[in-house]
Amino acid sequence: MLTPFPDLLVLGFFAPTLLRIAVAVVLLYLAYHQYMRKQEIISLRPSFGTSLSWAAIIFNIVVALMLLFGYYTQVAALLVVASQVYGMWANKRYPSVVIVPNSTVVLLIIISLSLLISGGGAFAQDLRL
Repeated sequence: MLTPFPDLLVLGFFAPTLLRIAVAVVLLYLAYHQYMRKQEIISLRPSFGTSLSWAAIIFNIVVALMLLFGYYTQVAALLVVASQVYGMWANKRYPSVVIVPNSTVVLLIIISLSLLISGGGAFAQDLRL
């Protein structure tokens, strides 16, 4: 079957870039809401204190910046998959502090697995071996 817009196929290399930016924006959104609801999250697990809450916020910001600028995109994608699998468990265990629903978490996992397979795309700083 013929494609209706054959000229757009040339821009296919930019698709992973758009996926990287989308995941980075969602991770920054998560970090912002974790910061704003920090006391509520700490009250659920007081044994860890504030260190675990700050670690999660910093983790999300660092991974989001890695994806945004394309540094070690595949490593960042693996980190996103691991953190979002934990996020699905946390959503089930602590439903009172759910920031994004499980459907969003599943989409982040799928997009991250796609980035793991396809690479960073255009404007990524990853070095090809």
